[in-house]
Amino acid sequence: MSVRHSMAFFSRLAVVALTILVLTSAGASAAGADAPHLDGRQFGLIWILPFAGILLSIAIMPLAAPSFWHHHFGKVAAGWALAFLLPFLYFFGFKLTLHELLHTLLLEYIPFLILILALFTVAGGIYVSGNIHGTPAMNTAILGIGTVIASWVGTTGASMLLIRPIIRANDDRVHNAHVIVFFIFLVSNIGGALTPLGDPPLFLGFLQGVDFFWTTKHLFMPTLLLAVVLLTVFFALDSYLYAKEGRTKRDPTPDSPITLQGKVNFILLGVLVAVVLASGLVKTLGTVHIYTVEVDIKSILRDVALVGVALLSLKLTPKAVREANAFTWGPGLEVAKLFAGIFITIIPAIAMLRAGSEGAMSGIVNMVSSADGSPNNFAYFWLTGILSSFLDNAPTYLVFFNAAGGKADVLMTTLATTLAAISAGAVFMGANTYIGNAPNFMVKSIAEENGVKMPSFFGYMLWSFGILVPLFLVISLLFYR
Repeated sequence: MSVRHSMAFFSRLAVVALTILVLTSAGASAAGADAPHLDGRQFGLIWILPFAGILLSIAIMPLAAPSFWHHHFGKVAAGWALAFLLPFLYFFGFKLTLHELLHTLLLEYIPFLILILALFTVAGGIYVSGNIHGTPAMNTAILGIGTVIASWVGTTGASMLLIRPIIRANDDRVHNAHVIVFFIFLVSNIGGALTPLGDPPLFLGFLQGVDFFWTTKHLFMPTLLLAVVLLTVFFALDSYLYAKEGRTKRDPTPDSPITLQGKVNFILLGVLVAVVLASGLVKTLGTVHIYTVEVDIKSILRDVALVGVALLSLKLTPKAVREANAFTWGPGLEVAKLFAGIFITIIPAIAMLRAGSEGAMSGIVNMVSSADGSPNNFAYFWLTGILSSFLDNAPTYLVFFNAAGGKADVLMTTLATTLAAISAGAVFMGANTYIGNAPNFMVKSIAEENGVKMPSFFGYMLWSFGILVPLFLVISLLFYR
C-alpha cells in the first residue's frame, strides 16, 4: 500500500467514525438510559465456542496450513464472528445485538486498533542505517535500549525499529538465533510492561479505567528484575558463543556510519505519548450517545488526534525511508482483521465472568479465589500467563480483568496485587511462544527472511521454558503470593 493510499485509508477511517457519531448521536442524548442489559447468567459454555475457535485458529492454522491462513485469515475471523452474532441475534434480538456490537467496537476495538496502527505507522517511519558489529556488549546494549523504549513506543514499535539493525549487526555471526530469541523475550514482550502504550493488554486496561502510570509503579520492580537477569544471562551466553566461533565468517554488510533517518517521527512519538497521557489525566469532557452506547468525548478526541499523528507521519516521512525499512501494512491489517473477530466473540465470555459464581464460567472464578473468597494472586498470575502463552495476551487479560470484578477503581486500590498479577502474567508470559504476542511471529518471520535459522515452534519453547519459566516462578513467589 502506497503512502497516498495509506493516507486515504486513515482519512476514510476518520470520516466513517465521525459520520457514525453525527448520525447516531443526533436526537439520542438520553439513549444511554435505555441501554439493554446483558445478563451473563443466561449463557452456557457453548457460547464461548466461537471465541475458542478463533484463538485456536490463530494458534494452529499459521503452522498447519500457512498458505490458506495467509490468504484467508480475515475470512476465518469473520466466520467465527458470525458464528457468535447470528445465534445471538436469533435468541436475544436486534436491539441487544446492536448494543453489544457497538459497545465493543466503540469503547474497545476501535480505540485499541487506532493506537496500534498509530504506533506501527510512526515507528515504521524511523530507519536505523549503517553497520553495527554484533559483539556481546553491543548486542546487550541494543537489547537493553529496546527493553527501555518498548513501554513508550509499544512492543510492536520497538521490535519494528530495532529488529533489522540487530540482524545486520550479527549477519557475520555463526551463532545468531539466540540473539533473536532474547530479542523476543525482552523487546517484544517484557519491556512493554510499564505503560498502556507498551503492550495491548495494558491499553485495554487503560480503556477500562486503569491509570496511565499505575503499571509503571506496580510492575517496575518485577520488570527490572527480569530485565537485569535476562540481559546478564544473554551477555554470558553471547560472550561464550562469540569466543567459541571466532571471526571466521566475512561480514556481508559493508562498514558505514550509523545514522537515523525519519527523525521527525521521534517528535511524533512524543506527541503520541502526550495525547494518550492527556486523555488519561483529563477526567471527562462530557459524553455523547451513539445508539445506546455512552462514549466519552475525550476518547473521541484522543482517537482523532492519534489518527492525525499517523497521517502526519505518512506525510512527513520520505518514501525512501519506509522502503528502506521494508514497511508494509500487512501486519497492521492482520491485527485489524483478527482482533475484530476476537473482540466480538469474547462478548459472552466476559458476560459469564462478570456473573461470577452464578455464571457458567464459575470454575475459572473459583480457581482464582481462595477458600475465604479472596483472590488467589498466584493463580491469577499463572492462569493469565499460561493462556497468554498459547492464545493472545490481550483478550486473556480482559477475561481475567473481568474475573477479578472488572472495576478499575477497586482493582487499582483494594485489589492492586491482583491487577498487577494479571498484568504481569499477560505481558511477561506472552514471550513463552511465538504466538503469545503479536510481534513475536513477526520478528521470527523477518529474521528468517534475512537468513537467520530460527528455532521451530517447539524449539523456541525449549528456550522459553528453560529460561523464562523458572524466572516467572521466582517472580510469582516474590511478588504475587
